[in-house]
Amino acid sequence: MSMRIEVKVPGSCGELVQGTAAGVPFLVTCPVNLYTRVIISNGPQRLSGLGSKAQAALHRTLDYLGTDRFPFAMDLQSQLPCGKGMASSSADIAAVCLGTAAALGKTLTPEETARIAAGIEPTDGVFFNGIVKINHMTGECQERLGVFPRLRIVVLDTGGVVDTLAFHAKNDLQRLSRRHEQETAAALELLRLPCTPQRIAAAATKSALANQCILEKKALEGLVEFVLAHGALGVNAAHSGTILGVLFAPETSSEVLADQAEAVCQAYPHLQYLQTADLISGGYTIEKG
Repeated sequence: MSMRIEVKVPGSCGELVQGTAAGVPFLVTCPVNLYTRVIISNGPQRLSGLGSKAQAALHRTLDYLGTDRFPFAMDLQSQLPCGKGMASSSADIAAVCLGTAAALGKTLTPEETARIAAGIEPTDGVFFNGIVKINHMTGECQERLGVFPRLRIVVLDTGGVVDTLAFHAKNDLQRLSRRHEQETAAALELLRLPCTPQRIAAAATKSALANQCILEKKALEGLVEFVLAHGALGVNAAHSGTILGVLFAPETSSEVLADQAEAVCQAYPHLQYLQTADLISGGYTIEKG
């Protein structure tokens, strides 16, 4: 009998908020409608498209489930660029973990998936349902913030790549984050009910600006003023990546987004327009056929 399992996990556009609270690290997810897909079938055993982290996820999941056998074909496909802060590795790892378990007739909770993922590298929580606050170093879900309005996002790249493991290995990272706990606490409060597009964007902007002393985004302060003057609600950042998101109300048309992207890149030529995306509320899907 043929088997086909498809697992879909969203990526992110950076984070809505990231920092520390009483010295404990956290991030608030910013999942978007761009995905990693893992397709598993019972053809000849082979792995296609899996990088080293995804392969580590496969082996760690097998260990967690108490087996060393995976007699299936697995193909990984992703819409997410690497090293930019779009949770490409987190989405890959989670999709492989969830798919491996499903192929073996098992299930993993998001909490279990997060613990496995954090054992490989700091993890985003895009595979949890809803928007969550997660300790990205341990995988612990600290708070569920619920379903957020669907913002529209112009995704911009400041250039280069950031190695997640190397970035988080910096000895001064936590100390620098602690300097801005008051700002990140205020940003977090904006994300609690009633959560509106305006409050989400205000929170993200606060956190992006607070992160400048940790991973500076060139001309960010001027960019924030520019986009607010042109109808955007705010800006969010990849706190350990290279991208920025310009946040717009959910009713904003694709034509307006294209015009705004062009205007921003003309005013700030060091930025590259990548694409538009929508803020969604996270989670994964598994389809069996």
